Amino acid sequence: MTVATRTEHDFLGEKQIPITAYWGVHTARAVENFPISGTPISAMPDLIRAFGFVKKAAARTNVELGALSQERADAIISACNDLINGLHHSEFVVDVIQGGAGTSTNMNANEVIANIALEKLGHAKGAYDVLHPNDHVNASQSTNDVYPTAVRLSLWFAISGLLDAMAELRAGFALKAYEFKDVLKIGRTQLQDAVPMTLGQEFSTYAVMIEEDEARLREARALIEEINLGATAIGTGINTPRGYAEMACRYLAVESGVPVKKAGNLIEATQDTGAFVQLSGVLKRVATKLSKICNDLRLLSSGPQAGFGDIKLPPRQAGSSIMPGKVNPVIPEVVNQVAFEVIGNDMTVTMASEAGQLQLNAFEPIMGWSLFKSIQHLNHGCRTLLVNCVVDIEANHELLAKRVRESVTLVTALNPIIGYEKSALIAKTAIATGKPIGDVAESLGIMTVAELEALLVPDKLTRPN
Repeated sequence: MTVATRTEHDFLGEKQIPITAYWGVHTARAVENFPISGTPISAMPDLIRAFGFVKKAAARTNVELGALSQERADAIISACNDLINGLHHSEFVVDVIQGGAGTSTNMNANEVIANIALEKLGHAKGAYDVLHPNDHVNASQSTNDVYPTAVRLSLWFAISGLLDAMAELRAGFALKAYEFKDVLKIGRTQLQDAVPMTLGQEFSTYAVMIEEDEARLREARALIEEINLGATAIGTGINTPRGYAEMACRYLAVESGVPVKKAGNLIEATQDTGAFVQLSGVLKRVATKLSKICNDLRLLSSGPQAGFGDIKLPPRQAGSSIMPGKVNPVIPEVVNQVAFEVIGNDMTVTMASEAGQLQLNAFEPIMGWSLFKSIQHLNHGCRTLLVNCVVDIEANHELLAKRVRESVTLVTALNPIIGYEKSALIAKTAIATGKPIGDVAESLGIMTVAELEALLVPDKLTRPN
């Protein structure tokens, strides 16, 4: 089947472009050059929306400073609004992993916006003598300031979604902490029996851990609010009208709702990717702590007959193709795997940042893609952990109560009264004989059963002072 085409050219020569495509020759070459992941940048809708905001802010600034006609600016702004509203995202076909420091993504955006704008002006796609992707859509810009600004903006949007998911998960653990506030159990250190606590106290720590990471993530998000828009090629602002950088940043903040601000030194900001490394490190922290929580959930629910069995996770699917009735902790397991991926992504971001040279880091595409995956998968992981696991966790009341009644670790509370040596003797004898600690203490002549029972009230042992 023959596809109708139009002819476009760049300084390398001519190329046939499908007549229905909003992208053009530069995008076509990038598609040929980077068949790497098979994932197009349309997989990052926040990035496309961010490009819409950046190009819109640039057009508003250019027309106000006399670098763009009102007619062209209006058409570009209207095209950008389409991208912001979710239209034409399928036209972003360049692979997420690409050489050129993001030039191919910026070219893809320029060509799509130009051709949408041309149609709004009543012209055919490719009529670049009327409105040009580089001369007009990319006016006063370079990939080296537009791309990192769009990446930062898209990450800001994505982080906001992750913060919402983390807050919901935190609230879910807090509700469980309240539900289990009077459920006594034996705590564990190094997988060995420790002293009494409540299951509510155990679950409350998970809520606190997540809340702490929400604060760290907000701090990291604030760092990416500093942008280099107006820096153009290396930070000197070449080819921009006077006042462009300040005005473009102000317009971008207004249009996007993100409190972006111009970097104090645009040359430094164009080459420095430290904010991405910081963000990646915080995401690794979030992932590590979520994985620890999931490890706990898997341990606490292990069994149902030969494990810890403190809690019961909701059964979500058959756990074995050979063992009937087996149910596995699949939701915590999938969040563990998200954490492993995020930790690996952090190494990628670290190496890509370190590899930057002189006035530009050429490896921001892989940084952006790695950060996007980490944020998106953590977002989804938090939500599935809450909905498919945490809300339906149950306490194993009978087993926990039995363990508290029989635990020799209660003798820890006797240390201030009879000393460590006598307390250890009671514990050792109780374990060896299988007798209750009260009977052992009395048989050893240390204290009577009544005296000991008056001291060892488990629910009072779970609270300081």
